[in-house]
Amino acid sequence: METLDDVLLNVEEKMSKCVDHVKSQFSGLRTGKASPALVENVNVDYYGTSTRLREIAGISTPEPRLIVINPYDPTALGAIEKAILAANLGITPMNDGKIIRLPIPELSEERRNEMTKVAKRMAEEGKVAIRNVRREANDEIKALEKTGKITEDDKESGTKEVQKLTDDYTASLDSILTEKEKEMAVV
Repeated sequence: METLDDVLLNVEEKMSKCVDHVKSQFSGLRTGKASPALVENVNVDYYGTSTRLREIAGISTPEPRLIVINPYDPTALGAIEKAILAANLGITPMNDGKIIRLPIPELSEERRNEMTKVAKRMAEEGKVAIRNVRREANDEIKALEKTGKITEDDKESGTKEVQKLTDDYTASLDSILTEKEKEMAVV
């Protein structure tokens, strides 16, 4: 038996997950600054199993423009190097037989513009997901009113609350996008 409060809590949880998803996608966008998030989710073929890089190696950034990957199993170096090249990050790994160094080149203006477009697309997809949550919630609220579980006034206040949450989470995505754009503009 769902109530209006259940619907609103559900909306908030789903919208929050949409924002978190966009944040995690943004962490993988290259900005010209070294970040372990850039490579930690690269899938490596490790003994025939697709494994995330962060599960088979230590990843650190000893310098602002350098990522160092130290595999727990030195025999995985070749597979890690192949996976990084296959991930098409625009970075050439340097393998010295013990660790892999990833020097992060400065972003060209063209690459920076390309990354900004990608970030905007990711943010827009997040907004679409938030609007889908709003639509579903409004449908649920209407259904609650039809079955007599809530009054018409409750329906009105519920849909207003859903719209307020939609506006808040959309604004949150806008500010995250603005931050990412600033980060990519700084060289």
